[in-house]
Amino acid sequence: MHRLSGSFVLGFHGCDQSVADDLLNGKDFVPSANDWDWLGSGIYFWETNPVRGIEFAKTGRSRGKITAPAVVGAVIDLGFCLDLISSTGVAAVKAAHEDFIAYARKADKPVPKNRLGPDRLLRDRDCAVINHLHKVRDAAKLPAFQTVRAVFIEGGRIYEEAGFFEKTHIQICVREKSCIKGVFRVSDDYLTA
Repeated sequence: MHRLSGSFVLGFHGCDQSVADDLLNGKDFVPSANDWDWLGSGIYFWETNPVRGIEFAKTGRSRGKITAPAVVGAVIDLGFCLDLISSTGVAAVKAAHEDFIAYARKADKPVPKNRLGPDRLLRDRDCAVINHLHKVRDAAKLPAFQTVRAVFIEGGRIYEEAGFFEKTHIQICVREKSCIKGVFRVSDDYLTA
């Protein structure tokens, strides 16, 4: 939870070519509000990683949701960021989890679980906890987080005993559209590893 990061970061949004064209022509991003979104509701970007953006779009094609995979770049001001790369951000989410569990038990509601294999690609609990934190801050009339940012370690080790993994990335969830300062076309030169 801070404003300590550099002023701007580059983010890459994997999508269908028709969506990319619309965004480049000035249409607004549509926030995601799935129960399994990794960082809660908002607009998702891969920080400084257009290759992961195109890989994501290609995965969408295999599920029939994207016909022509594309990536759009964006200049993002992190603003007031719930940054899970920082100790204060991690502590805030940890406390929100404890509060969320207590709230769910008191309301006799089931606690969602992260699911789908060892990478836990559908993060229902993480999403619910982060969205809960946003609601608690709103109810307490505390400043709203404009963005959420975290590192995700994914994929296999790049070599035996490596501490590096094939799909490690930083993801940004933009909650306030005004943090997106500009959108740009990504050269094909940046879409291969």
